[in-house]
Amino acid sequence: MTSGSGLQAGLKNRHLSMIAIGGVIGAGLFVGSSSGIATAGPGILLSYALVGTLVVLVMRMLGEMSAANPTSGSFSAHADRALGRWAGFSIGWLYWFFWVVVLAVEATAGAKILEGWIPAVPQWGWALIVMVVLTATNLVSVGSYGEFEFWFAGIKVVAIGAFIIVGALAIFGVLPGAHTDKAGLGNLTDHGGFLPHGPGAILTGVLLVVFSFMGSEIATLAAGESEDPQRAVTKSTNSIIWRIGVFYLGSIFIVVCLLPWNDPSIKAQGSYVAALDSLGIAHAGQIMNFIVLTSVLSCLNSGLYTASRMAFSLGGRGDAPKAFARTTSRGVPMAAIIASVVFGFVAVFFNYAYPDTVFLFLVNSSGAVALFVWLVICASQLRMRRIIERESPEKLVVRMWLYPYLTWATIALIVFVLGYMLTDTEGESSGRTTVLLSLLVALAVIAVSVVKERVRGGRATAVADTDTDTDKVSVG
Repeated sequence: MTSGSGLQAGLKNRHLSMIAIGGVIGAGLFVGSSSGIATAGPGILLSYALVGTLVVLVMRMLGEMSAANPTSGSFSAHADRALGRWAGFSIGWLYWFFWVVVLAVEATAGAKILEGWIPAVPQWGWALIVMVVLTATNLVSVGSYGEFEFWFAGIKVVAIGAFIIVGALAIFGVLPGAHTDKAGLGNLTDHGGFLPHGPGAILTGVLLVVFSFMGSEIATLAAGESEDPQRAVTKSTNSIIWRIGVFYLGSIFIVVCLLPWNDPSIKAQGSYVAALDSLGIAHAGQIMNFIVLTSVLSCLNSGLYTASRMAFSLGGRGDAPKAFARTTSRGVPMAAIIASVVFGFVAVFFNYAYPDTVFLFLVNSSGAVALFVWLVICASQLRMRRIIERESPEKLVVRMWLYPYLTWATIALIVFVLGYMLTDTEGESSGRTTVLLSLLVALAVIAVSVVKERVRGGRATAVADTDTDTDKVSVG
């Protein structure tokens, strides 16, 4: 591997725009929304609105820091400076761990769809093919990652846009040839009310939907490899409100209006497939499977990119092997990509060999990382705002609203959600299990970072003492 001059500005503005838009549309939106609807009824809209508001606030804080200092390490690099090396090290490695587990989850989800279409290739074979193809894409250049993501995200955006338009026409009874007998705004209140399981279900819904929002921060990591990082960050930060409003709230609103929330087909087929099927649209299931597959490939592509760039940043700061910070002549951090893929492959193996033990532990122990990341972003912004104002106030082109009060309110909300998760004790992947295992892994990573700092400090002291002794000898 040749040592290049670091990451290169290979992402065009259109790539960044689509990465920012597509980043908020995870496969979890299509796959996970049915359980949320079954739990909270039409009130799931309030759950999505609550988490969406939280994400908008956190991304505003991250946008403020990243516009002032665009870097591939994003919030990890900001935490390093604002809170200390232990914070940057810990949150960087936790985030990396989260995405390599996601690689395994998404590769398996994609393989299931592909095996359904072409059964001659076994599921593990499809998982291998998908991982190898996207690894090759990321190894070629950042531009090839951007191009793939541009088209993947484009398909998702067009699909959701078409779904919202078709659904809206059906709700108001003006869609020609569609079966609209079940559709209508009355579905919001006619089947046990807007909150059929009571107000508490809104918070339970929050736990089910919060993790489908992970990925909205990818644009700030990618900005470091764009032509105009500051402009890219500013643009993606300012547009996140409408992105979440349209893609999440808009599409879920259509789903709960097209079908009664307690229609058994929502859980059996998935919310979006069931909604399309109810209109009598031919091949609705296959159309949606194609869109879900596109979302899975997009998530895999971005997950590999994100994990490798975080590993690259950690390597550059001395918190990971130095090889991770080396790039090829095309600006690709090859060692960081390969290391991330290897761990992804290991996780895929565990998914097939030990799905109910090792892999379940991996999924649960990375589950609350999204909330930990958001918490660290908030804490970093509280300190970083003062640093930026003191050193270079002209770089504050994006500002957090009502600082510091809204930052503290966001911290309180995240802590509340984590606390509420501890009351959820049902099933192997309960909220309590997820929080406690994620906390265990987080504490282990923090312990490693503290030991690492002590060792580093001890070496620095030893070097200083040696220099002092040398000076004494030379004076004598």
